[in-house]
This record gives sequence, structure tokens and C-alpha cells, in this order.
Amino acid sequence: MRTMSDVTKTGEKVPDFHEDFRARLHDLFLWRRDVRRFRRDPVPAETVKELLSIAVLAPSVGYSQPWRFVSVEDAARRAAVRDNFARCNAEALAQHHGARAELYAQLKLEGLDKAPVQLAVFCDEGTQTGHGLGRRTMPETLRYSVVMAVHTLWLAARARGIGVGWVSILDPEAVNRTLDIPQDWSLVAYLCLGWPEEEHLDPELARSGWEDRQESAGTLLKR
Repeated sequence: MRTMSDVTKTGEKVPDFHEDFRARLHDLFLWRRDVRRFRRDPVPAETVKELLSIAVLAPSVGYSQPWRFVSVEDAARRAAVRDNFARCNAEALAQHHGARAELYAQLKLEGLDKAPVQLAVFCDEGTQTGHGLGRRTMPETLRYSVVMAVHTLWLAARARGIGVGWVSILDPEAVNRTLDIPQDWSLVAYLCLGWPEEEHLDPELARSGWEDRQESAGTLLKR
């Protein structure tokens, strides 16, 4: 077992991620929720800056670091994103029928009205950082790298009591126009951050009856 006395060849101490730490980390995974209901209390700017500094510790293909974060603060731009969601959500609702449509209409699917922090997260598709390493056969790994940064930020926020909600019911091209984004950037995530109004261990979509956790989802197939 590693101890803090273990060091790398360059002299850094290797931490001992002991059993108690692993148990708390498991709790963090369990309590990581997609939050849609926020208090209006502001999140300190220094806290947001700290979260971003942690997010960029995420792995990236070829060390490309393609994530680009945009803080959406202008009221008119936020309103345009809110309208974008309303249009896309109405279209999504129209795809369901009967009881499923009734249930969909009751779901709370965003926190755009109250979340004090809104971050649009983009992938810089034209980045030269990393010199294309690892992307020739799987170019989508560039966006996967941005997803890793989003998840890293999400866990760091949860550990500080801050909720994160991922709004995916949006027209990405319309978001790009609203935020005046460079042509080579593609939207990966639109995030709402803030202090949750309530805490739940179970996911909201499971609690609402939309879907249950699939126990077979983590089944290891052998070939």
C-alpha cells in the first residue's frame, strides 16, 4: 500500500488515498445530482474561478485541452437562451404522446430562471494544441475531453455544496449566435450552477417516475 513517504522520481510525495477517503469519494459519486431547483444566492466569483481551475485538471486526448468556458451574465443573452430552451422543449414534448407526454410536461428540466451562474462550455474544434495526437481515427475524443472537464467541475462543485444542472434541450447553433462564439467552437454543455433548494440522494427523473436505474447498465461483457 502506498504511504505519504512514497515519492516520485522528481521528488513529489504520492498521496495515500486510504479507505476513509475512498468511502467519502463514493458518497460524492452517489450524491452528485443534476440540479434544476436553485436558490438565488450568489456563488462567490472566487469559488467559480476555483472550480474552473479544477475542471482543467481533467484528462484530454493528446493533451489538447480543448475546453472553452463562457460565463453568461448578460440578461438579454440569458433570456435568449431561455427562449431557445422553451422552443426546443416544446418540440421535444410533441414527440411524446398520452401518459408519457403528460409526465414529460410536468418535469423540471432546467434551472435557467434562478441559477446565479450559467456557463456555456465549448470544444475548440480547431485547436492545434496536442498536434492532433490520438484524434485521427476518433476525432470525437476532442469533445469527450470537454465532457471530462464538465464532470470534473461537477464533482468539485458538489463537494462544495454547489449544485450543477446540465441543460441539453437547446439548439447549439442558436446558442453560438446568441453568445457570439468563434466559428470553430462547438457547444458541449450549458451548465447552471448555484446552491440547491433541496437535496436528494435519488435522481429526479427516477423520483418522478420517468426512468429507473438499470442494474444491468454496468454489466461487464467478456469476449
